[in-house]
Amino acid sequence: MADRYLHLTGTAPGRFLTRRLGLPQPTPLRRWSPETPRLDGALLHLTAGVPVVTGVAEVLGRVGLPVVGASGRADRIAAIVLDATGVATAAGLGDVYAALHPVVRSLAPGGRVVVLGTVPSPADHHQAAAQQALEGFVRSLAKEIGRGATVQLVRVPGGGGGTVEAAESTLRFLLSPRSAYVSGQVIEITAEAPGPGPVADPLTDPAAPLTGRTALVTGAARGIGAAVASVLARDGARVIALDVPGVREELARTADRLGATTLPLDITAPDAAERIAAAAPDGLGVLIHNAGITRDRRLANMPAGHWASVIEVNLDSVLRTTDELLKSGALTRGGRIVATASIAGIAGNTGQTNYAASKAGIIGLVRSLGPRAAADHGVTVNAVAPGFIETRMTAAVPLFIREAGRRLNSLSQGGLPVDVAEAVAWFARPDSAAVNGQVLRVCGQSLLGA
Repeated sequence: MADRYLHLTGTAPGRFLTRRLGLPQPTPLRRWSPETPRLDGALLHLTAGVPVVTGVAEVLGRVGLPVVGASGRADRIAAIVLDATGVATAAGLGDVYAALHPVVRSLAPGGRVVVLGTVPSPADHHQAAAQQALEGFVRSLAKEIGRGATVQLVRVPGGGGGTVEAAESTLRFLLSPRSAYVSGQVIEITAEAPGPGPVADPLTDPAAPLTGRTALVTGAARGIGAAVASVLARDGARVIALDVPGVREELARTADRLGATTLPLDITAPDAAERIAAAAPDGLGVLIHNAGITRDRRLANMPAGHWASVIEVNLDSVLRTTDELLKSGALTRGGRIVATASIAGIAGNTGQTNYAASKAGIIGLVRSLGPRAAADHGVTVNAVAPGFIETRMTAAVPLFIREAGRRLNSLSQGGLPVDVAEAVAWFARPDSAAVNGQVLRVCGQSLLGA
């Protein structure tokens, strides 16, 4: 559904009126397309303190933007990367201010700021305080920066000669139009596990990183699921599109458009995992748990069936099929599991105790299973948590509630299904092996639960 307010603020009279009334001034977001595959401008590389990791300059040199240092000059700054891995004291936070204060106004509309930090140390409370302070700094800057720009914190393995090499796919994602609706997030990079852990396969084709992999997407007939299937197919995956038999025709239209295979199947069926494995006889490289339902009522008015059906579809079926596919080996080593949570599972929502419980359960699954699946099966497990996304479901929301959902985030607009799909595709990449057990909010930095 069209966002008429966003269109209004793009006109001269609309800008004048909304500015005078003190209303939000959303900036149209620039998303990835073949015509706009990267940000427009240079990447400014800054440091705060003495970095404790190596390889930053080399990685930034490969993200596709011309890199300039603090003393360099550029007509347009598309992105700023601040290496704050060496900030280990409260006084050292002054270097963060000193680095960004003079340049933050120079960031182009729709620009990116990425702060590199390390994991707060349990053995050094001064370092822990300073590094945790970066999180508050990043979340606050993301709320005030405006003009469609975003700000993130990426924690990389630090100390002992740590390197940012494992964060390359993350930096490529965050410093590109693919991350347009992701802001105020903290992403932690893990050291890649040896032996049976996940592997970072060399990309045979950087433009199609999923070439040779089979990806199954549940709930793929429409909305976010169809967008995920489309982006994975664009990235080279052989897609199996799964949805309930009741939407068989719509599922077929989506699959035909993508050259995908259909699998009409109720994900709650007792033999769902067995039938999924049969549909991918050579093994699954990517498993996307997107199927979900809502049955909203306040708890006092909620029938037991509403509670049970939401938990069964949104959570129990995910747990069951994941366990069975891992145990059977249907998910190949180096595979990726990406589940769909929600900001409702983080912040809660009136009338959605069942839905919020199911989506919070997905977060618990990811955090618990991620490390074990990597160690035992060489598979990573992550989740996306969408906020207000413009879909057929949100188009049916009453006008004033819909407008509140669109505006109550730092970007003052709703996201699109492709925003969630791009985040899923980043998790699914072979070179994202060091991103595991993470829950990424794709919500424009929603003020709910922020």
